[in-house]
Amino acid sequence: METNEHEHVIEVTDLRRVYGGGFEAVRGITFHVKHAEVFALLGTNGAGKTSTVELLEGLAAPAGGRVRVLGHDPYTERAAVRPRTGVMLQEGGFPSELTVGETVRMWAGCTSGARPVEEALELVGLGRRSGVRVKQLSGGERRRLDLALALLGKPEVLFLDEPTTGLDAEGRRDTWELVRRLRDTGTTVLLTTHYLEEAEGLADRLAILHEGRIAAAGTPAEVTASQPARISFELPDSYFLGDLPSLGELGVVGHETDGRVVRLRTHEVQRTATELLVWAREAGVELRGLDVRSASLEEAFLRIAGRASAVAAEKEEVAA
Repeated sequence: METNEHEHVIEVTDLRRVYGGGFEAVRGITFHVKHAEVFALLGTNGAGKTSTVELLEGLAAPAGGRVRVLGHDPYTERAAVRPRTGVMLQEGGFPSELTVGETVRMWAGCTSGARPVEEALELVGLGRRSGVRVKQLSGGERRRLDLALALLGKPEVLFLDEPTTGLDAEGRRDTWELVRRLRDTGTTVLLTTHYLEEAEGLADRLAILHEGRIAAAGTPAEVTASQPARISFELPDSYFLGDLPSLGELGVVGHETDGRVVRLRTHEVQRTATELLVWAREAGVELRGLDVRSASLEEAFLRIAGRASAVAAEKEEVAA
């Protein structure tokens, strides 16, 4: 079955991967990726991100479940999938004595419909480094070369495994802009990253993996909205926490204090902030250092991962 722009380009259903010794790295995950969408897989080390991506790339057969890329099984129908995909691994291996241009030309010779070498290098900012030997490249430049090779075949689906590791701030921003341009011209992108700012800024949707399972999924806004917003301020002189309106009535679900500084957590940030400010006005006091902000993806990630760890530990304790 051929895919079209109205169908899911990647479909994963109850996917499992088991390594020798019975270690289950991927434990029955389900998700899909739409045409011209950037989808991010997040997770702590060992969460199963790379193990999942390798199954999508057809590098191994799943122990269970089903995966389809462009309507095909990427492992058993590799010949139908591989020419239409680009893959950027966590670390590439290049002959160190070849120049950048020679490396790309060698790769282009094995790629059907390859774009011109100069074009591929310009895309990733290596146009002026064509004559430099690979061994003389910095770590960030090698990552750019990895990306150039992944883009050679003008892929419909692009797999990026930690694409900006080793890049400086400028290189990271350039890569983000390139990924956005690729998406806008119809490329579907699945990426893994440890940089939560990267996922928040690039991904249309994402999934957070923890110990081989999906702990949360949705748009970045949906995932962060599941976590409480934060309001912090300094208590006015001669006032104490008990002088504030009832925290429950303010919609507060948790709080901490650090000396005179109060930090509140709430799922109703507008109501909580409004009622707090009304109280301050009526009391004739100033809430110094007032800071109101929604949860960040980093906060959501840490809380979700922590909650998942606690649940797993509780299950293990019950089982014991």
